[in-house]
Amino acid sequence: MNVKPLNDHVVVEEKEIKEEATRAGIILPETMDKEKPEQGKVVAVGPGKLLENGTRSAMSVKVGDTVLFKKYSPDEIKIDKKEYLVLSESDILAIIE
Repeated sequence: MNVKPLNDHVVVEEKEIKEEATRAGIILPETMDKEKPEQGKVVAVGPGKLLENGTRSAMSVKVGDTVLFKKYSPDEIKIDKKEYLVLSESDILAIIE
């Protein structure tokens, strides 16, 4: 892949989450999947948001991080027949360690 995101954008390779029950054994209905945040692996990171004083804010994520993000926030792109998601750093909810 040869794409360089601008500003505070992040390119993510989506990871499928397929769980029907929680660790405590609670069964989740099929409709829960539609509202759950998504997970993905960061494959490219922009240089950071350009601030009013001309400097850039540091990015909180780096290539290789597994992140949790809002389901409907990313834009879908296709590069070399592979699908990726592009989203703003502000749409990332957490880094999964």
